[in-house]
Amino acid sequence: MKRRHSMYFVATAATAVLLVACNTTGPATSQNKTGFFVTSANPGKGADFGGLAGADRYCQSLAASVGAGGRTWRAYLSSNAAGASPAVNARDRVGTGPWYNVKGQLIASNVDELHGTNNLTKQTALTEKGDIVSGRGDPVNQHDILTGSSPDGRAIADGKDNTCGNWTKSGDGSAIVGHHDRIGLNESPPMKSWNSSHPTQGCSLDALKKTGGGGLLFCFAQN
Repeated sequence: MKRRHSMYFVATAATAVLLVACNTTGPATSQNKTGFFVTSANPGKGADFGGLAGADRYCQSLAASVGAGGRTWRAYLSSNAAGASPAVNARDRVGTGPWYNVKGQLIASNVDELHGTNNLTKQTALTEKGDIVSGRGDPVNQHDILTGSSPDGRAIADGKDNTCGNWTKSGDGSAIVGHHDRIGLNESPPMKSWNSSHPTQGCSLDALKKTGGGGLLFCFAQN
């Protein structure tokens, strides 16, 4: 009888260990797979992130805050040529993919798909916390996401300020934004573009809010 009870307890303990192992492995694997998110908030200075490097650090810090800081994160931003510095294309900064959101949903398999038929919608463009970002039709619209980019993910060489002074301005200026919810004032392609819809009315947080934004960024894991 004692032997039978001992075998029962050993089997029960083994089952419990197996269940714990499964429960701890699942979320960690999903979390490590995360390669894309929309920032949950603006750091406070509108489109001034301290340049591309500052925007990258912000993406990295948000990723680290949810346990995904083991990868190298980049902000999806282009910058214009300035002095001896050449233009930088957002598409060249984000690695090769694939990219998954925090819930393990595929956003795009590679750079061409990201700028073609991707799976980026209001339901999949989640924050680092897994929250949906409000869009057009919600009480507060934040669907304008800063990119400074053309539809194919490149810097726009038209002589205009499309990047709020290469992401160093929080007053006058302008930046190109995309609509994460793919909805706009009409059915034209720009209104449905995730990365190149229209310019902002300024670079301050208040100015960004006027056209339906909150100074948010797309962040991608480069590796």
